[in-house]
This record gives sequence, structure tokens and C-alpha cells, in this order.
Amino acid sequence: MATELERISVVEIKVENLNEKMDNLKVDVKDMHDCLDRTRDEIKGQLKEMYDASCTQHAELAKKISSIEKMKEKWTWIIAGGIATAGLFSGNADKLLKLLG
Repeated sequence: MATELERISVVEIKVENLNEKMDNLKVDVKDMHDCLDRTRDEIKGQLKEMYDASCTQHAELAKKISSIEKMKEKWTWIIAGGIATAGLFSGNADKLLKLLG
């Protein structure tokens, strides 16, 4: 049977081993924390780039849509004027024929 002194020394060795393992865990946790910080910073940077690109694209699309709407409005008025003129001429065709003929 082991003496008390031998048993105490075994317990001391086990405590030392636990302390080493705790130190290793602390280092691992610190490394993981640093890795998470770097990852967060990289993701924030990429999200900012994506946001800036999105804003630029939206501004360009807004300009294009505005120019298309202006062109559509212009042609709408031109066609409406043409239809009104054609209606005027067709409604007064007999008077125009008398005037010309």
C-alpha cells in the first residue's frame, strides 16, 4: 500500500498536469479570440465594399431609368400630338379638300 507521502506526490503531479492543460486552453482560447477578431474585421471590410458597390450601381440605374422615363414622356407627347393632328385632319377632310381643290 502506498504511503501518504507517495499519494500526496501523485496528487501534486496531477495538479501540475491540470495547470499545464489549463495554460494550453487559455492560449487556445486567446488564439481563437484573435482569429474571430480578424474574421470579423475582414467581413466588415467586405460588407463595406459590397455596400459601396451597391450604392454605385443603384445610382447608375437611377440615372438610366430617369433618362428612359424622359424619353418615354417625350415620345408619348409626340405620338399624342400626331394622333390629335390626324384626328383634326380626318374630321375636317371635306373642308380641306374644298380648300385644296
